[in-house]
Amino acid sequence: MSTTSVLPKGVSKARFAEAVKAYRAIVGDAWVMVDLDRLRPYSRLMIPDQAENHAPSGAICPASVEEIQKVLAVSRQYRIPLWTISVGRNYGYGEAAPATPGQMVLDLKRMNRILEVDAELGTALVEPGVTFQQLADYIEEHKLPFWLNKPAPAPLVGPVGWTLERGMGYTRYQEAAQHFSGMEVVLADGSVVRTGMGGVANAKSWTAYRFGYGPQIDGLFMQSNLGIVTKMGIWLMKKPAATKTWVAGFRNFDDATLAVEVLRDLRLDGLIDNGFVMHMSYGVALTHKRADIYKGPGAVPDAMWAGIAKQMGAPLWSAAGTLYGTPEQIAVNQALVRAAMEKIGGLFMPEEAIQGPGTLMLNNIRMLTTNQLSLEDFAIFNYRGGGCAWVAPIIPAKAADAKRCMEIIQRVKAKHGFDFFGGFMAGFSGRHFDAASILLFDRDNPDELQRAKACYLELVDETAKAGYPVYRANTQAMDLTAKYFGTAQRQFNARLKQALDPLHILAPGKSGIA
Repeated sequence: MSTTSVLPKGVSKARFAEAVKAYRAIVGDAWVMVDLDRLRPYSRLMIPDQAENHAPSGAICPASVEEIQKVLAVSRQYRIPLWTISVGRNYGYGEAAPATPGQMVLDLKRMNRILEVDAELGTALVEPGVTFQQLADYIEEHKLPFWLNKPAPAPLVGPVGWTLERGMGYTRYQEAAQHFSGMEVVLADGSVVRTGMGGVANAKSWTAYRFGYGPQIDGLFMQSNLGIVTKMGIWLMKKPAATKTWVAGFRNFDDATLAVEVLRDLRLDGLIDNGFVMHMSYGVALTHKRADIYKGPGAVPDAMWAGIAKQMGAPLWSAAGTLYGTPEQIAVNQALVRAAMEKIGGLFMPEEAIQGPGTLMLNNIRMLTTNQLSLEDFAIFNYRGGGCAWVAPIIPAKAADAKRCMEIIQRVKAKHGFDFFGGFMAGFSGRHFDAASILLFDRDNPDELQRAKACYLELVDETAKAGYPVYRANTQAMDLTAKYFGTAQRQFNARLKQALDPLHILAPGKSGIA
């Protein structure tokens, strides 16, 4: 059995061994891992960076708040940093590996209890190790009339970690950060804080009313390293009486960007709850390997994508969404959506085509219309060798900004020889879109790995300089991303960190905070 060679910064091998012994006395021998074989799940990367830049010293799996408090005491004594994960499946953003080498991964997967579900209010109080699949099974078992707002790889990931990263879902709730209430947080000194109404003993509305009294502090623990979230209230979406997914195809990119403004206005008018604009390449990558469609140098040419679309009978770009409500409401709103899309050249697709090859850009039809969980998106990792990184700039909901941002993404990707995958997901307010793009590459090819790394960092850089910073960065670009948000903000975050975690025990490097 090989042992780890990556020690926490400034900690000797002897001191580290003492700390490991103390950790094992708290959580049990089986739940402290320091040998390389057992650390593989915490070292594996999909992002374009060398694994040694994110190598953990070990991993600890506590089962309770009390164990976390004791682990923190040991970490403070030995100055060993802890990188906290919920279930560690942050695909395309860094997975379970820490932002900097030499951290112990604090894996909360054993804290996986659904503590409470209110069948009248549609709220759930869960621990960080709970997965969407687990919560979906609970809803089904108890025949509750609720849906989950969730990401594409929902069966394997959890609502707590996803919400803390401000993830985007596919239902009418969309932005996870808009649909939670109440956190329990263990601070670096071991003290426990409950946000919102949770500080009041026996508060009845902790998971129903987020704001409490005084400053709202929940945001301090989102995309941060200021505390360890051990409980969270999640809002469940009321199961709609009916649903209807619509798709409108567009012949070219310019027309498709106009759909951004149409979706914005429909959302502001309250006629739709979600909306997407997608290039068909994403759907192709779900069903093909790259070598099946293109063997030439550089990125797949635009003309070839257009030819593939024509061959498959699919639109090159599509706008789509799901309508919720009664059948009567849906019929009225669908007519309004159709008229708005046809006015800008959109071709509304017939019912039978939505379930066929014409919806290659919208692989999650079942999730949108029935809330079923699926792992279909994982097929995309077969396209070019398993490497993956998401770039997620935020744009105002205007056609000119959509066009400019996506042109930057396409240009930078083509420069480094990577294929274009892009689209726009409407934010909850309708006033902004996530201009999402996935970078797919072969991690086992050293040349591709280096090119993908340069490409990703340039994408983060170029979109920020154009005024479209990413809202979420993977672990290799956290410091770079933080710099674009200004010196004053970084200094403010540093002051908070010093006040709450003066020994810098919790996840150094997270979101560019040391």
